[in-house]
Amino acid sequence: MKRPRCQLLPALLLMLAAAGMTVDDARAEGESEFLAGRSKACPNCALANTALKRKDLSGVDLSGADLAGAGMHRARLPRAKLDGANLTGANLNKTDLRNASLAQAKLAGAMLYEAEASAADFTGADLTGGKMGRVRLTRAVLDGAKISEAVLTGARMDEASLKGADLSATNLIEVSLRRANLEGADLNNSGLIDAVLRDANLKGANLSEADLFGADLSNANLAGADLSESRLTRAILTGANLEGAKLKGALMPDGSVHQ
Repeated sequence: MKRPRCQLLPALLLMLAAAGMTVDDARAEGESEFLAGRSKACPNCALANTALKRKDLSGVDLSGADLAGAGMHRARLPRAKLDGANLTGANLNKTDLRNASLAQAKLAGAMLYEAEASAADFTGADLTGGKMGRVRLTRAVLDGAKISEAVLTGARMDEASLKGADLSATNLIEVSLRRANLEGADLNNSGLIDAVLRDANLKGANLSEADLFGADLSNANLAGADLSESRLTRAILTGANLEGAKLKGALMPDGSVHQ
């Protein structure tokens, strides 16, 4: 039977004391082992601004680690554990994050240009102001994530889950969101020009003042969505469910303004 963590902690401290080490000493040793490539487990490590470019970190455990400003360009992080990690301002351009777990991670201002993050878990993560042009987030989970004021131009987000996510004032030009779940998401004032939202679930989403010029919303579920003051010029709404949607002041596909 496993002992509770509250009972294990004093025992760990006693072991460290017996070895003449402090918690800080143990953490520093863990960091040196990780950086030397002898360990792939370094939870809660202090690695801010560390150069990890092109490193193979497949399956690494960096949960809770401080990686603010870290250089991880083209690093391999498939199946990595980065839950709760601080990646603020980190360079993750062209990084492999397939099936990685980044729940509750801090990624504000991070760069993920052309990153491969298919099936990754970003539940509750903070991606505010992120630079993520052409990122691949197919089947990724971003429920409750903060993605406001981010740049996602040309991103592939087919079948992604973004329930309740904050995408307000976000650049989503030419983004592919086929069959994505955006139920209850906040897309206020977002740019969705030429975006593909075929069969997407936008039930109850906030699309007020959004720019949907030329967007493909074929068969999308927009029941109860707020589209007031949005621009739907040249948008495709064939088969879309608009039951209960708010359209006051919206510029419709035929050029008329909805009353």
